[in-house]
Amino acid sequence: MKPHFEIRTTPSLGENQHMRDRSSSFTVKTYLFVYDLMQFCGHSWIFTNMIIRYMSFGKDSLADTFYSIGLVMRLCQLLSVLEILHILIGIDKSRLLPRFLQITERIVVLFVVINSQEEVQGKYIVCVLFFLWNLLDVVRYTYNMLARMGIHYLPLTWLNFSLCILLYPLSVLAKAFAICVSLPYFETFGTYSVKLPFPFAFSVYFPYVLKMYLLVLFTGMCFIIRNLFSERKAHLETGNSKKKSS
Repeated sequence: MKPHFEIRTTPSLGENQHMRDRSSSFTVKTYLFVYDLMQFCGHSWIFTNMIIRYMSFGKDSLADTFYSIGLVMRLCQLLSVLEILHILIGIDKSRLLPRFLQITERIVVLFVVINSQEEVQGKYIVCVLFFLWNLLDVVRYTYNMLARMGIHYLPLTWLNFSLCILLYPLSVLAKAFAICVSLPYFETFGTYSVKLPFPFAFSVYFPYVLKMYLLVLFTGMCFIIRNLFSERKAHLETGNSKKKSS
């Protein structure tokens, strides 16, 4: 019998690098999918809870929206800050400035305006804001999860990039209205208004800060809407080309 020789070859450096890149890419996609899934579950729970409460209690459910779902809403918005980090480290290819503006707008209105003034928490505008935010996010995170798996459903793509153009300006108006409603309470209670000691010797009157922020809010809205239109055009053209090729 002829002796049997088995030749073993070790992977080259290039193959090892390719394997590490594939493993790293899979890990990143898994992490982003889990993140989107967590956000989807949180916003779906809020959205479903709001609908069930309204169907059960009618208008009475609107006044205590913040008390019933405010905690989960705050957790979801705090978690969304990670999206800025995702863009900064390069695992998310979205544009930084539009996403930063959208996230900070919600953080300011939710934590600074609504959470700090108990009188504002019972206003109907809080329910309107939460409804708009969660409707947008349920669609967006559903689209993101499917995209992570390589599934591009054209009707969902159209809905995701069209609904935001319609609802985002409405959410900005609702944010502005919430700020305007809160101004008398900030003036009465002096929340966040401070008088700096010597040698600065000037005061920060927070209602003026909020009025200035209204200008930032509407200026940012024009920039973000333009970005939303460009994103919609790019993704719908990509989706149509994929559909034709298939």
